[in-house]
Amino acid sequence: MTPTDGEHALDQALALVRRAPEAGGAGGHRASVWARARDIAVHAGSGVRARTHQVPLADALGEVLAEPLDALTDLPSFDTSAMDGWAVAGPGPWTIRAGADVLAGSGRPEPLADGEAVQIATGARIPADTTAVIRSEHCRESGTQLFAGRPVHTGQDIRPRGQECRSGDLLLPAGSLVTPAVLGLAAAAGYDELTTWPRPRVEILVLGDELLTEGRPHDGLIRDALSPMLGPWLTRLGAEVIGTRRLGDDPAGAEALHEAVTTSAADVVVTTGGTASGPVDHVHPVLRRAGAELLVDGVAVRPGHPMLLARIGEAPGQNTVRYLVGLPGNPLAAVSGLLTLADPLLRALAGRRRRPRCTATVEGDVPGHPNDTRLVPVQLSGEHAAPLRYNGPAMLRGVAAADALAVVPPHGARSGQELEILDLPWASGGCFT
Repeated sequence: MTPTDGEHALDQALALVRRAPEAGGAGGHRASVWARARDIAVHAGSGVRARTHQVPLADALGEVLAEPLDALTDLPSFDTSAMDGWAVAGPGPWTIRAGADVLAGSGRPEPLADGEAVQIATGARIPADTTAVIRSEHCRESGTQLFAGRPVHTGQDIRPRGQECRSGDLLLPAGSLVTPAVLGLAAAAGYDELTTWPRPRVEILVLGDELLTEGRPHDGLIRDALSPMLGPWLTRLGAEVIGTRRLGDDPAGAEALHEAVTTSAADVVVTTGGTASGPVDHVHPVLRRAGAELLVDGVAVRPGHPMLLARIGEAPGQNTVRYLVGLPGNPLAAVSGLLTLADPLLRALAGRRRRPRCTATVEGDVPGHPNDTRLVPVQLSGEHAAPLRYNGPAMLRGVAAADALAVVPPHGARSGQELEILDLPWASGGCFT
């Protein structure tokens, strides 16, 4: 579905702003300020009304609820025992009902008479007229009699019907991420399927003639570090990666790129390399030929300033707006593009909320660029961030050891300064999830 007229108006206004070069631009790109570029990506994804589908619980993990999750029944749906022990009626001591244990999953038990006790399992249905459940360790048997070892209070260790929710109660609103705990809650509430927004489909196009798929670099050729990295990374960002292809830098590769851009079944096409203005950089010419609308044409960030975001319209036979995220070819620059443009775009397309803004205190001075934001790999310890070495555009050694990237403003940061932190999708601990 296409964006609304109001959303198109906002796009046009943003485009007018982007026509003039901004401070920090490089290589002829009309570079957007880093924070603005992320906002544009969020707006682009939010302007698409994603398709919804019904999926079995097992297939809903990582997707987003498109409808509220309402309780289909009371939880629990009957009075249950919270402990293994004895269901008793009235004051003790109690006469034990022999051979009538109440087990979880069994049918409705016989009511208890006053002064009677019956052994009961955790989760079992409470017999009618039960006063309380006494834990096994809090009582003793003597012949046919049961004695309590401590005072017994009415209703103790009984989970009454509807304690957690009543039928029709709102359990979770639309827009909630389906986590393992949500799957458990949905199952407990009686759901077999959920209505969700599916993961955005992504196709990866790796551009370049210099890339090896195996073996050691040699004779001016380098290993393709992006294909092994991007698919799993995008999956962790919530995408469904439908394919990865390698295309050359020759005219045939440019033609294949145009065909892929105009016919891909993906919601987002992610390209690597070819976003600058070199003699074999085909992304801009292909986008012009395809009639795409550039939303971000360069970002004032290092590494990764030649990244771009374009709206590429509908593929034949489809009625959905699609996007292209152009990543630079250098590995750490590509990571910068993932976190700057792909992550906020994919979250918005999936109906997920923006990531919360987290900060940490940097340990040690961090050099800055005169005009641009820098994204620097860091390791986190409590509320502190330690910058890592090997943070050049072509290097992965630093980010491979990192928990996050620190957002360093132009001119750098001093030790002890608080910086925004972009957590990596596999990082854990602190406020980062």
